[in-house]
Amino acid sequence: MKKIKEQLLNEVSRQAAASPRRRMNYNFHKEYSDPLQRMLNAVEPQTYIQPHKHEDPDKTEVFFALRGRIAVIEFDDLGNITDHMLLDPAKGSYGAEIPQRIYHTIIALDEGTVAYEIKNGPYAVIDDKNFASWAPKEGSADVAGYLAGLLAKTGIPG
Repeated sequence: MKKIKEQLLNEVSRQAAASPRRRMNYNFHKEYSDPLQRMLNAVEPQTYIQPHKHEDPDKTEVFFALRGRIAVIEFDDLGNITDHMLLDPAKGSYGAEIPQRIYHTIIALDEGTVAYEIKNGPYAVIDDKNFASWAPKEGSADVAGYLAGLLAKTGIPG
């Protein structure tokens, strides 16, 4: 049995806060070749996950908020927001499933935020994500303004 307890969430959150990218995964699957990828995804408010989609190979992705608040945002192929949801377990809003071939991102709104993520495998860095050309690249000076704009457009309080 793999147990998810406060101590594990605290440790992965500590690692995320210390990471230059401000996020950290804790994998439950043993191999990247596993057909079902399962992980804790600790994300801090200063992290940026460039909008992307999973296609060729097609993959569905699911997020459950275990702690903290997470904005989940979907886009069309031109970068227009098509749907969004605030995951907040304290308010009974627990998870979101992103269909294959849909651009999306998540934004951590609280320190110590942790999601349980499930995604089809296998994982291969070369084709896992198709990044959106219309969004800033990770590390770009435009990231903070872009994220603030997304939250403003959705009405999700940062």
